[in-house]
Amino acid sequence: MKEEAAMIKEAISAVTLKQAVRDTLKNYFTNIGSEQPVDFYSILLEEIERPLLEVLINHTHYNQVRMAQILGISRGTLRKKLKQHGMLD
Repeated sequence: MKEEAAMIKEAISAVTLKQAVRDTLKNYFTNIGSEQPVDFYSILLEEIERPLLEVLINHTHYNQVRMAQILGISRGTLRKKLKQHGMLD
């Protein structure tokens, strides 16, 4: 039983971010069937941005300089995004 759990954990950790996104998008389009989303790129960015910022806040202990460096954006742009999502004091 321990071996099986270890194998499952290893398989899960081997999934790349690219593969996780691909699988999620395939599942999304399968679930919506014949519906066609409008302005999907904007919807996708909006759905991804907040959780990304939340994870980075925890990862960097709210160090905005480090967050901006990780994202490859200016601190001003980061602050704008945090404000948009109601995550700025």
